[in-house]
Amino acid sequence: MSAYRPDRRGVLKAAGSITAAMALGGGAVLATASAAHAVGDGFGLRIVERNEDNARMKYYRFATDAIQWDPAVNVLLPDDYHTSGRTYPVLYLFHGGMEDFRTFDTDPGRDIRAVTAGKPLIVVMPDGGPAGWYSNPVNSLTGPRNWEHFHINQLLPWVEANFRTYAEYDGRAVGGFSMGGFGALKYAAKYFGHFASVSAHSGPASLRRDDGAVVHWANVSSAAVELGTGTVYGVPWDQARVSADNPVERLESYRNKRIFLVAGTSPDPTNPFDSLNEVHVLAGQREFRSLLSGAGIGHEGLEVEGGHFVRRELLADDINGIIGRLRKA
Repeated sequence: MSAYRPDRRGVLKAAGSITAAMALGGGAVLATASAAHAVGDGFGLRIVERNEDNARMKYYRFATDAIQWDPAVNVLLPDDYHTSGRTYPVLYLFHGGMEDFRTFDTDPGRDIRAVTAGKPLIVVMPDGGPAGWYSNPVNSLTGPRNWEHFHINQLLPWVEANFRTYAEYDGRAVGGFSMGGFGALKYAAKYFGHFASVSAHSGPASLRRDDGAVVHWANVSSAAVELGTGTVYGVPWDQARVSADNPVERLESYRNKRIFLVAGTSPDPTNPFDSLNEVHVLAGQREFRSLLSGAGIGHEGLEVEGGHFVRRELLADDINGIIGRLRKA
């Protein structure tokens, strides 16, 4: 839920190798991503701005027909990326509502550089729109806002063509906070062959409960700040689209994945955004966990004190769990 505060190639590389092979479906061609590989355009993305000065954190901004404005991404590399020659697993990490691609880096409560220091993992943190809901909306009056297409069909293969990542199920994880946690759960189910691990830090897992509170909030927030009165799910709702995105209706798509869920049990009652968000998050995650347990699908679900925010210590635990689940660098 919102934190509402201010050439098509695929790469499949063996460990330590820069040999590339087809991974994401038809039309793939061989590619190479070595330590000296120059990061370039592709997959409908044209780099319009970049900053590669920092050894670990690389910044790129793209022009793309999928999004009316130019979205950006931070790619956080392991400390030894430029000297090891190794291939690494990758985490796609999504921000919450009214945040952007920088928030996991700039928020001292998350501090993704420190949390991943010394860890053999690439972390990709893209824009997802202030209220894009990791979706291709039913309608937009502000030009294209096809975030799902941008992330899955453009950014993911672009990363795998330009960085030494395992372009395979056991090489990819997806996670996020709030709206981004929902995006992670959604992508893990809809593209179940892409991600072996999924994490939701205060991310909603049930769209229809409480009279569809999450769907209503997605529509209202996207109409207000993203789509110029357009909506993610339409009015009336596109019911098939809601079901396709709803984690509790996609249980079998999570089988054999690592699933990590966090929800707060004591949001600030004087802060309506904190309280309203986390009350729905907690109820939805409880429903999801109950259904997963009933289906015999393993998962880790944590209920902790506090409200709607990322807990750095649990983000660190999550990173360690991701590294433990994915293919080793």
